[in-house]
Amino acid sequence: MLLTGTHPRTLDEKNRLTLPKRVREQVGDETQMFVVPAADQSLSIYTKDGLESISAKLDEAPATDGDARTYRRLFFGQMEEVELDRSGRILIPDRLVEFAGLEHEVVLLGVRDHLEVWDSSRWQAYFAEHSPRFDKVAEEAFRPRKDN
Repeated sequence: MLLTGTHPRTLDEKNRLTLPKRVREQVGDETQMFVVPAADQSLSIYTKDGLESISAKLDEAPATDGDARTYRRLFFGQMEEVELDRSGRILIPDRLVEFAGLEHEVVLLGVRDHLEVWDSSRWQAYFAEHSPRFDKVAEEAFRPRKDN
């Protein structure tokens, strides 16, 4: 599944987020999604398949890896399962809305294997700071990694 795009959205008074039609088409028949706090004070939303994929990557770390254990606890322990209703909405739990500082205006991003939800003003600031460095970041992202 390839999730893409930048979608300005609003949260309603119950903290429901309506996924745009294009995103619902990308997600397919999924009705179960998983919301978790993410980097840069955003939220990540995974489908079950997306979650299985990232879980498999996490399982590659040995049980003796302390950072991996900590990450698993924080990642899975804070995750909330949410239902995608017939209207294409998910209810974001209050504690996750608070974590991400979400107000009424939010931005939904497709980030390949997951979605991210940002407060609109925080996303605009992040984009303004990082978009001028796109070429440099791209060079680093595609540079071959040396194994340690």
